[in-house]
Amino acid sequence: MTGTLINVITVLLGTAVGVVLGNRLPQRVRETVLDGLGLSTIAYAVLSLVDAMSQQQNVPAKFIVVLLAALAGGVIGEWVNIDAALHRLGGWLERRFARSADAAGAVRFVRGYVAASLVFCVGPMTILGSIHDGLRGDFTLLSIKSALDGFAALAFAASLGVGVGFSVITIVLFQGGLSLSAGLLQNAFSGPSDPVLAILSAIGALLIIGIGLSLLEIKRVRVANFLPALLIGPLAAVGLRALGVAGF
Repeated sequence: MTGTLINVITVLLGTAVGVVLGNRLPQRVRETVLDGLGLSTIAYAVLSLVDAMSQQQNVPAKFIVVLLAALAGGVIGEWVNIDAALHRLGGWLERRFARSADAAGAVRFVRGYVAASLVFCVGPMTILGSIHDGLRGDFTLLSIKSALDGFAALAFAASLGVGVGFSVITIVLFQGGLSLSAGLLQNAFSGPSDPVLAILSAIGALLIIGIGLSLLEIKRVRVANFLPALLIGPLAAVGLRALGVAGF
């Protein structure tokens, strides 16, 4: 859990600095910062997607798995309505701790909480870093992730406010939970280029692209409703590996 605790500290520090800076910035500048975040988020996702598939065999088959996992995950997520549940949690946190003066402030808080929670918890560094931390006490990957998340939290908080800091709750539950259950996952991945991890990373990249589109206000994507795909994709890859399909 050491890496998760470091991550929590960097996100809180980044949020604190971002809120102070954001209060000093004109609205127009804050909007530009948010646009920059959206563009950077999409660029990062594209790079992650390319990196995930660069050393893989039978990429078309893996893409089909990613596509079907996203579709199935989206259907399940819409049925359960994970996105609404996450927004309700953000709204409860805002009423309990922030109590914004107006409706716009409340919406900004929830938006910051949801966007930051997804960005900080979706990605290969979260999975691998948590497993290494839980099994070996090696929090090197999570330390690198923590530094990146700290800067991201600063930028997010400058535009979206203190709600970004409350994403540490999601980090503790998700990332900390992965570290504590790492023993169950130690045999799931053979290494950074494992096909199962590649599919997981590709699905995570797609979700991050959805976050970027939402930040840019191009399309309001209910990204949280696609979260089941992060489980469906790897399970499908494991099944195809058991069947002896090439590349898995």
